Amino acid sequence: MSALATPGFEDVKAAAARLAGQAHRTPVMRSRTVDAATGAQFFFKCENFQRMGAFKFRGGFNALSCFDAGQRRAGVAAFSSGNHAQAIALAAQILGIPATILMPADAPAMKVAATRGYGGEVVLYDRYKEDREVLARRLAEERGMTLIPPYDHPHVIAGQGTAALELLEDTGPLDALFVPLGGGGLLSGCALSARALAPQCKVYGVEPAAGNDGQQSFRAGRIVHIDTPRTIADGAQTQHLGEHTFAIIRREVEDIHTATDAELVDAMRFFAERMKMLVEPTGCLAFAAARRLAQPGQRIGVILSGGNVDLQRFTQLLGQAG
Repeated sequence: MSALATPGFEDVKAAAARLAGQAHRTPVMRSRTVDAATGAQFFFKCENFQRMGAFKFRGGFNALSCFDAGQRRAGVAAFSSGNHAQAIALAAQILGIPATILMPADAPAMKVAATRGYGGEVVLYDRYKEDREVLARRLAEERGMTLIPPYDHPHVIAGQGTAALELLEDTGPLDALFVPLGGGGLLSGCALSARALAPQCKVYGVEPAAGNDGQQSFRAGRIVHIDTPRTIADGAQTQHLGEHTFAIIRREVEDIHTATDAELVDAMRFFAERMKMLVEPTGCLAFAAARRLAQPGQRIGVILSGGNVDLQRFTQLLGQAG
């Protein structure tokens, strides 16, 4: 956990200023098919079109932008299943900062290749046998680098919150906002923006049914730790929420729902066939639950968190379901 204070909406606005001209202002897309089927109005914030293909660039760039001169010279260390890895590597490349990233050996090949392509040094580990947080802390200490975790860091949370900030600026008030949930960086950041800009909007997190640590934590009122879940949503194979993220989630989020792998595949197929978009399994979490829970007449925001999925894996998943 970072020694910095848990962020607020002012930190999200500061992050938006740092990201101006660096992060893409991703499009908000609509679907008449979804609206007709649910009786609601859906607004999709398409972070699959963000730089490096996912929302993670927002938090990664914001965090590295806050480094002092000594930290920039020493470099950054991170651990990630893929999207945070790419975000840190790309942000570090832009800012001229050395980057070393710990990634699971079974991470999607395209995410590992992209991380290396952005200039990051990749160190592999076994996600089912080794503790990535322990390994990453040791690596950072040995090399004198600053460790930027994938979600439980104030600057990361504030950067992720700019996705909902932009969405609400573009759409106006919403009745509900559904956000993918892994470690909670995106959900907590978006909740800060929603509370400030649309106080009546109910914010929901959505995580894999196979790994509902966030839901368990929300119900129990404390952080619940689980074994690494086995799910196609590789970006949400987290074992627990963070202290910063949980503090915001328990205060600002209405509830946490889950989605099955089968629902994620169905959502992937919908986006590909009807909206002509490639969305990774984790990126489909929010929609998988929102389409099930939508009430007629509601204005619903949905964060599509990323589109980084191997094409071979994509066609395999859709072929199995078919």
